Amino acid sequence: MFDISWTEFLLIGIVALIVIGPKELPAVMRSLGQWTRKIRSLAADFQNQFHEAMREAEMADLKKQVDDIASDIKQYDPLKDVRADVETIGKDLDESVKSPDKVADQDAAKEAANTPDSAATTPPAEAFPTSQAAAELSDKEVAGAGVAPEAPAESTSSGGSGRPQ
Repeated sequence: MFDISWTEFLLIGIVALIVIGPKELPAVMRSLGQWTRKIRSLAADFQNQFHEAMREAEMADLKKQVDDIASDIKQYDPLKDVRADVETIGKDLDESVKSPDKVADQDAAKEAANTPDSAATTPPAEAFPTSQAAAELSDKEVAGAGVAPEAPAESTSSGGSGRPQ
């Protein structure tokens, strides 16, 4: 602690022997040792209390972190998205039960939008509410599509005139 060499201790001992005297020197040395022991124990106690306070502060921080994690876990709901999906499906089913004609019309419109060839030639299903009108429409489409009956194929010569033989 203090930088005192053995020669300095020897000098202090000689002065103490002269000043205190040989008769009381052992009692003074014992008292000095007791005081030194008390000072060292107080310093050790202070140091231990300081370390204890530091550990408690660290423990308080760790406890706070654990509490934050625990509250986050309590608030975490892994089935939240699943519940939302099930609720939307339930609402869709309720709507389809309440108005099946609307859903059928919506489905037909979706199918018409997804097929590019049929969307250009076929009008939506809601334009023809009866099955008889739909049958008439399909006959008209076939007749008006420009499909001609099959004619016999003509053969051309290899001469390249383009006239039939």
